Amino acid sequence: MQELSALGSRPGLQRIESLLEEMGDPQQGLKYVHVAGTNGKGSTSLIIADVLIKAGYRVGRFSSPHLHSYLERLTINGQEIGAEAFQSILDGIEKHILVMLERGEPHPTEFEVLTAAAFQYFRDEAVDVAVLEVGMGGSYDSTNVIIPLVAVITGVDFDHTEYLGTSLEEIASNKSGIIKAGVPVVAGLMEEKAWRVVNKRAICVGAKLLKGSQTKVSRVGNPDFQYQVIDIEGIQLGLKGVRFALRGDYQLQNLATALTALQVMKEKGYRVQEQSIRDSLTSLKMPGRMEVIQQNPLVIVDAAHNPQGAKALADSLDTLLPDRKKILVLGLVDDKERNGIIKSLGRNTRAAVVTRPQGPRGSAWKEVKVGWQQVFPDIPVVEVESIPEAAAVGLEMMQKDDYMVITGSFYVLDQARQIFIIN
Repeated sequence: MQELSALGSRPGLQRIESLLEEMGDPQQGLKYVHVAGTNGKGSTSLIIADVLIKAGYRVGRFSSPHLHSYLERLTINGQEIGAEAFQSILDGIEKHILVMLERGEPHPTEFEVLTAAAFQYFRDEAVDVAVLEVGMGGSYDSTNVIIPLVAVITGVDFDHTEYLGTSLEEIASNKSGIIKAGVPVVAGLMEEKAWRVVNKRAICVGAKLLKGSQTKVSRVGNPDFQYQVIDIEGIQLGLKGVRFALRGDYQLQNLATALTALQVMKEKGYRVQEQSIRDSLTSLKMPGRMEVIQQNPLVIVDAAHNPQGAKALADSLDTLLPDRKKILVLGLVDDKERNGIIKSLGRNTRAAVVTRPQGPRGSAWKEVKVGWQQVFPDIPVVEVESIPEAAAVGLEMMQKDDYMVITGSFYVLDQARQIFIIN
């Protein structure tokens, strides 16, 4: 799989469709929830899957990227696929790829192989529902070979512009490619010009479009690092004083979108019970999203890696820790829009440590320091290539009541979590 990552991303459905046909089309015959969006896919997918699990269904979930292991990407009822089962599925896929290559067809990409593995695993294990996260975009993503029960677009913002386009309208058009005729689609919060594109696509193909905001989620009192207490009000749904274990203001939007999608499932005959919702929301865990990995001093990791995600993180930190300064450890891959990320994350920051994400896409990491100095010339910034050393430098910079945030890329979070949790 790591060797395949060198192939990079190559949008298009021809390779995945050929591979799946060679495998006997394992994607057919299953029930799906299909989730796209610039940010919030992971949390929204997790909520949908977990509520259904708590209701007694056998639920597969395909997510990306992973923090530590490919096994994280394929789960059934919250349990990762076993290493032997994953190896067995990959061995089978490799034989089918060899047949494709003998026919002169191009080799599938890393993500296409993972998608095919997910379909095979979920069919072998006879899941009741599979929740699929789009890898990138929508129209030409390898997950876009199914007809789901409901499609979800969590939001639209600038990311992967070299593949998806340089305007919000282009990006929205690509993501709305998951909308299918007769399949309800739920759209999360997005700018009006993106909404118009999604709405136009839904009208053109004959899909009912619902706003995630039709489910109202409001916070009661002040949140802490254990729970947000919330009230929920939606169609045939009213819950008071629910403990919600995911931190961050942005998770309220993700929850509203997920619950609206679950309402669609309920209308299709699935059990979506109020007690299942309560049980799920109280116990949810989402590694890498506003995750506390050390209490004293306080260290938080978050996967924010684009301007929208950075703003959501900064807003949430302002809500939870309004009177405290942070030390920021930031590692951005080369293709990210740096200034927008820096502008948001620089708020209430005492000092920044720029570090290098793992992998070839971190080669221009030193440019982040230059960008920081342009945006915040009065806030100290240093560069430390090694992520463990960057974290150590950040800890040394902390003053009383400061906290540290490590963010910018999944490729940074991997090592950060190992330093503070695994080791």
